[in-house]
Amino acid sequence: MDVAAHFGRNLLHHRKQANLSQEELGVLASLHRTEVGQLEQGTRLARIDTLVKLASALSIPPGDLLAGIVWNPAVVTRGEFWVRAVEPEVNREP
Repeated sequence: MDVAAHFGRNLLHHRKQANLSQEELGVLASLHRTEVGQLEQGTRLARIDTLVKLASALSIPPGDLLAGIVWNPAVVTRGEFWVRAVEPEVNREP
């Protein structure tokens, strides 16, 4: 499942728990109802200001809408020198 879809499931869960319609949540969060629907369907990903608006409208911490979404950072290693084995050039006479 991708991030937008997981966020949408979290949003839907908390909206239902608050017993709000998409339109009611939209009004409380100053968002259009269709945007709430797109977020819940995972076809749109919330910006940080939208995340804060939704969380405040639902009276939950913003992190609750991000539950289960984890970033796995890439492994970074230090650079190092290494020497490639090279055959010595044969001294050729012209």
